[in-house]
Amino acid sequence: MDSFILDVDGTLWDSTPIVARAWTKALREGGCEREVTQEQLKGLFGKTMKVIGEELLPDENPERRQELMELCCRYEHEYLREDPCRICYPGVTETIPKLAERFPVLIVSNCQSGYIELFLEKTGLGPWITDFECYGNTRKNKGENIRMIIERNHLKDPVYVGDTNGDREAAREAGIPFVWASYGFGEPGDWDGRIKKFSELLK
Repeated sequence: MDSFILDVDGTLWDSTPIVARAWTKALREGGCEREVTQEQLKGLFGKTMKVIGEELLPDENPERRQELMELCCRYEHEYLREDPCRICYPGVTETIPKLAERFPVLIVSNCQSGYIELFLEKTGLGPWITDFECYGNTRKNKGENIRMIIERNHLKDPVYVGDTNGDREAAREAGIPFVWASYGFGEPGDWDGRIKKFSELLK
């Protein structure tokens, strides 16, 4: 192993309480009277924004759905920027700098553009993250983005740390081992390593 590639939601922090409020406001403002819950988001996070939109708003036509999801993302960024965001899982902000002393630490997420930057800004972890990539920047799935970041940074033996079955599938697609963050949102079918708390990566 020569590097760690990390997922964000369900692995590094849980933004679902804040995002649920933001998306509910956005949808209502956009004329869609429905409430988005934390539990809904935990089942959706980890998927691309396109798929999230299809599952969250199945009755809307594609153009209307995209319009509503863009509004959701805008409100999400505003809410996260205004909130203190003390929502990292225990040990994340202490562990990443220690990992970065020994290995490159990178991030790949299916999130929209700007979300990882906001995460780094709110947590102060930017100096310890070598590189990052997301669906919003490339419109590629997570497996493709993992491969892209491996090639871009000349990584030889990385591992991917995530919490959902989608994360496991992405790691398999990229041909690298998957470490399951079992405290997160999902339960993948299998894994190559398992952590019950983030600081266990130091072992």
